[in-house]
Amino acid sequence: MPPVEGPIIRQVAALPYRIDGPAKDDVLILLVTSRDTGRWVLPKGNLMVGIAPHRAAAREAEEEAGVRGTIARKPLGRFPYRKWRSAKRFELAKVDVFALKVHKEMSTWKEQGQRQRRWFTRDEAAGMVDEPELRKLLHAAKLA
Repeated sequence: MPPVEGPIIRQVAALPYRIDGPAKDDVLILLVTSRDTGRWVLPKGNLMVGIAPHRAAAREAEEEAGVRGTIARKPLGRFPYRKWRSAKRFELAKVDVFALKVHKEMSTWKEQGQRQRRWFTRDEAAGMVDEPELRKLLHAAKLA
């Protein structure tokens, strides 16, 4: 596997969720597929100039997953991953994750033709993602 090169990339992600039952533990988490590999991921992207990190995460959720809701101002946590840049190198990215309680699921959205979206239970979502630190964050996240 090629080495990690360059500076650490800072990114933000939304953790879209909804409560799907009478108990607070009845949480469903929305994942999307990445455009390049089709892996299941959280909607994420780079920090945006002039936009607060939590607002940037909410924008990514709208563009990539077609959802809107109430976004937390403080991150739930952070996870690292290796961002593929070319056949010869990776860069290290660190992603701050913000909880997004979904209120609206849109029927059409910007990246609809480029990604799939699907609701998973907490355990299913943790099993679908590749990053071990994200898996831990999904299990530990206080969502209500």
